Amino acid sequence: MQFLIVTGLSGAGKTCVLRHLEDIGYQCMDNLPPLLLTQAFALCEKVQPEQPVALGVDSRSGALFNAEAVLEAIDGVSDRHSVSILFLDADTDTLIDRYKETRRDHPLMKRGKTLEACIARERELLQPLRERAHHILSTTGLKPRDLFDAVDRLTAQTQGQRALHTDIMSFGYKRGIPRESDLVFDVRFLPNPYYIKDIRAYTGLEAPVRDYVMGKEETRAFLAHLYAMVDYLLPLYQREGKRRLMIAIGCTGGAHRSVVISEALGAHLRALGQTVNVTHRDIALEEASWSFRRDAQA
Repeated sequence: MQFLIVTGLSGAGKTCVLRHLEDIGYQCMDNLPPLLLTQAFALCEKVQPEQPVALGVDSRSGALFNAEAVLEAIDGVSDRHSVSILFLDADTDTLIDRYKETRRDHPLMKRGKTLEACIARERELLQPLRERAHHILSTTGLKPRDLFDAVDRLTAQTQGQRALHTDIMSFGYKRGIPRESDLVFDVRFLPNPYYIKDIRAYTGLEAPVRDYVMGKEETRAFLAHLYAMVDYLLPLYQREGKRRLMIAIGCTGGAHRSVVISEALGAHLRALGQTVNVTHRDIALEEASWSFRRDAQA
């Protein structure tokens, strides 16, 4: 498994980084007391061994925080798993300014202690983790977008591997366009299997309809254009920082043509290594309406 320990100074951006890691496919847990790290490692081994995990550990644990306990827990699993430490830092003036903006208390703040003294004490507590860190990232002067780009580079994700998640949804125009869609393609220009009596009761997930739709010259030509357009657009969306893209493909009812095209596009993107989820919004509703009409006629 791949584990990333996210630690560092309070106010340096750990929460933002963990949210970003969650967006790009990590399972994230924040503010773990060091004594629970070993149990967290074991739990992740059991329930999600294929998903990378990011664990936030820092001085917010208060009296429960112990940097040496963190390192012991890491050493206990390093023979079985890849464990890296990302340490987030910032200069003292920047941290003070950020606390002034948020008006929150520093985790080590006690009566009579200055914010600068708290930051200095936290640096001492975290020094063992900083010395063992695989990545040290100063967030001084970084905008969120720059921070996320830096995290992507440090976690060895190339531009083409950033986890843009693509959702493809088939739908029927008679029930409306999905409001969450980013790109919408209308495939009602393709020959409609519904008017072929022998196959109308099948859906686009079944061979009779799939073969009928895919056997048309206009379908093959359209897919070539669709693949080229989506292949061109995805890297541009990734570059702009988009993490989830919804592509909606519609036909009249949402059970035949749109289903076939959605499945074909999903297979194409998976073959390119993209993370894709294909759903069919209206297919069950259409099948239910067919059954209802057959029962009414009987």
